[in-house]
Amino acid sequence: ACIPADVQGKAKLLVKDTGILAGVEFALRVFEKVDPELKIEVQMEDGGRIKPRDIVFYVEGASRSILKAERLVLNAMQRMSAIATKTRTSVDKLEGTNTRILDTRKTTPGIRALEKWAVKIGGGENHRFGLFDMIMLKDNHID
Repeated sequence: ACIPADVQGKAKLLVKDTGILAGVEFALRVFEKVDPELKIEVQMEDGGRIKPRDIVFYVEGASRSILKAERLVLNAMQRMSAIATKTRTSVDKLEGTNTRILDTRKTTPGIRALEKWAVKIGGGENHRFGLFDMIMLKDNHID
Protein backbone atom coordinates (compact mmCIF):
# COMPACT_ATOMS: atom_id res chain seq x y z
CA ALA A 1 0.00 0.00 0.00
CA CYS A 2 2.89 2.38 0.62
CA ILE A 3 4.96 1.53 -2.47
CA PRO A 4 3.96 3.11 -5.80
CA ALA A 5 3.25 0.59 -8.56
CA ASP A 6 6.01 1.92 -10.82
CA VAL A 7 8.88 1.68 -8.30
CA GLN A 8 11.65 -0.70 -9.35
CA GLY A 9 14.09 -2.34 -6.97
CA LYS A 10 16.83 -4.87 -6.52
CA ALA A 11 17.33 -7.33 -3.67
CA LYS A 12 19.79 -10.07 -2.80
CA LEU A 13 19.57 -13.17 -0.67
CA LEU A 14 22.46 -12.89 1.78
CA VAL A 15 23.46 -16.01 3.75
CA LYS A 16 23.84 -15.64 7.51
CA ASP A 17 24.92 -19.16 8.55
CA THR A 18 26.83 -22.20 7.33
CA GLY A 19 25.10 -25.21 5.86
CA ILE A 20 23.67 -26.73 2.69
CA LEU A 21 21.65 -24.50 0.39
CA ALA A 22 18.15 -25.67 -0.54
CA GLY A 23 15.19 -23.93 -2.13
CA VAL A 24 16.73 -21.99 -5.01
CA GLU A 25 14.57 -23.80 -7.58
CA PHE A 26 11.53 -23.23 -5.39
CA ALA A 27 12.36 -19.51 -5.14
CA LEU A 28 12.61 -19.24 -8.92
CA ARG A 29 9.14 -20.78 -9.24
CA VAL A 30 7.68 -18.37 -6.68
CA PHE A 31 9.21 -15.31 -8.36
CA GLU A 32 7.95 -16.51 -11.75
CA LYS A 33 4.43 -17.03 -10.39
CA VAL A 34 4.33 -13.64 -8.65
CA ASP A 35 5.78 -11.69 -11.57
CA PRO A 36 7.23 -13.22 -14.75
CA GLU A 37 8.97 -9.89 -15.44
CA LEU A 38 11.31 -10.23 -12.44
CA LYS A 39 14.95 -10.82 -13.38
CA ILE A 40 16.80 -13.31 -11.20
CA GLU A 41 20.56 -13.79 -11.28
CA VAL A 42 21.40 -17.04 -9.49
CA GLN A 43 24.85 -17.17 -7.88
CA MET A 44 24.60 -20.52 -6.02
CA GLU A 45 22.76 -23.77 -6.69
CA ASP A 46 20.75 -26.12 -4.49
CA GLY A 47 22.95 -28.63 -2.65
CA GLY A 48 25.99 -26.36 -2.41
CA ARG A 49 27.76 -25.53 0.83
CA ILE A 50 27.06 -22.02 2.08
CA LYS A 51 28.71 -19.71 4.59
CA PRO A 52 27.91 -16.28 6.02
CA ARG A 53 28.03 -13.41 3.52
CA ASP A 54 27.51 -15.67 0.47
CA ILE A 55 25.00 -14.22 -1.98
CA VAL A 56 22.58 -16.83 -3.35
CA PHE A 57 20.83 -14.67 -5.93
CA TYR A 58 19.85 -11.18 -6.95
CA VAL A 59 16.30 -10.32 -7.96
CA GLU A 60 15.38 -7.15 -9.83
CA GLY A 61 12.09 -5.66 -10.97
CA ALA A 62 8.91 -4.21 -9.52
CA SER A 63 9.45 -3.58 -5.81
CA ARG A 64 5.88 -4.65 -5.04
CA SER A 65 6.50 -8.01 -6.70
CA ILE A 66 9.79 -8.57 -4.88
CA LEU A 67 8.12 -7.83 -1.55
CA LYS A 68 5.13 -10.07 -2.33
CA ALA A 69 7.44 -13.02 -2.92
CA GLU A 70 10.25 -12.44 -0.44
CA ARG A 71 8.67 -13.72 2.79
CA LEU A 72 7.53 -17.02 1.26
CA VAL A 73 10.90 -17.44 -0.45
CA LEU A 74 12.91 -16.70 2.70
CA ASN A 75 10.80 -18.86 5.01
CA ALA A 76 10.82 -21.82 2.62
CA MET A 77 14.53 -21.55 1.87
CA GLN A 78 15.45 -21.30 5.56
CA ARG A 79 13.42 -24.39 6.40
CA MET A 80 14.60 -26.34 3.36
CA SER A 81 18.24 -25.41 3.97
CA ALA A 82 18.00 -26.49 7.62
CA ILE A 83 16.58 -29.86 6.57
CA ALA A 84 19.17 -30.29 3.82
CA THR A 85 21.96 -29.38 6.25
CA LYS A 86 20.82 -31.88 8.89
CA THR A 87 20.40 -34.54 6.22
CA ARG A 88 23.87 -33.94 4.77
CA THR A 89 25.40 -34.10 8.27
CA SER A 90 23.91 -37.58 8.73
CA VAL A 91 24.81 -38.69 5.20
CA ASP A 92 28.43 -37.58 5.74
CA LYS A 93 28.67 -39.39 9.10
CA LEU A 94 27.48 -42.62 7.48
CA GLU A 95 29.69 -42.42 4.39
CA GLY A 96 31.24 -45.78 3.54
CA THR A 97 28.79 -47.80 5.63
CA ASN A 98 26.35 -48.67 2.84
CA THR A 99 23.60 -47.01 4.89
CA ARG A 100 20.97 -44.71 3.38
CA ILE A 101 19.14 -41.85 5.03
CA LEU A 102 15.41 -42.06 4.31
CA ASP A 103 12.81 -39.43 5.12
CA THR A 104 9.36 -39.90 6.61
CA ARG A 105 5.88 -38.95 5.49
CA LYS A 106 5.32 -37.42 8.95
CA THR A 107 6.03 -33.86 7.93
CA THR A 108 4.72 -30.37 8.56
CA PRO A 109 1.14 -30.07 7.28
CA GLY A 110 0.97 -28.42 3.88
CA ILE A 111 4.68 -28.44 3.09
CA ARG A 112 5.51 -32.14 2.81
CA ALA A 113 6.74 -31.75 -0.78
CA LEU A 114 9.19 -29.00 0.19
CA GLU A 115 10.53 -30.93 3.17
CA LYS A 116 11.01 -34.12 1.16
CA TRP A 117 12.63 -32.09 -1.65
CA ALA A 118 15.09 -30.70 0.93
CA VAL A 119 15.99 -34.22 2.09
CA LYS A 120 16.88 -35.13 -1.52
CA ILE A 121 18.97 -31.97 -1.88
CA GLY A 122 20.82 -32.90 1.33
CA GLY A 123 21.71 -36.34 -0.03
CA GLY A 124 18.96 -38.39 1.56
CA GLU A 125 16.30 -40.45 -0.16
CA ASN A 126 12.53 -40.12 -0.20
CA HIS A 127 10.84 -43.15 1.34
CA ARG A 128 7.19 -42.60 0.48
CA PHE A 129 5.00 -39.58 0.02
CA GLY A 130 1.84 -40.92 1.62
CA LEU A 131 0.00 -44.05 2.70
CA PHE A 132 -1.07 -44.62 -0.90
CA ASP A 133 2.29 -45.32 -2.54
CA MET A 134 3.82 -48.20 -0.60
CA ILE A 135 2.88 -51.01 1.74
CA MET A 136 4.90 -51.19 4.91
CA LEU A 137 4.65 -53.99 7.46
CA LYS A 138 5.77 -53.08 10.94
CA ASP A 139 6.30 -55.25 13.98
CA ASN A 140 2.89 -54.33 15.41
CA HIS A 141 1.26 -55.56 12.17
CA ILE A 142 3.09 -58.86 12.44
CA ASP A 143 2.24 -59.20 16.14
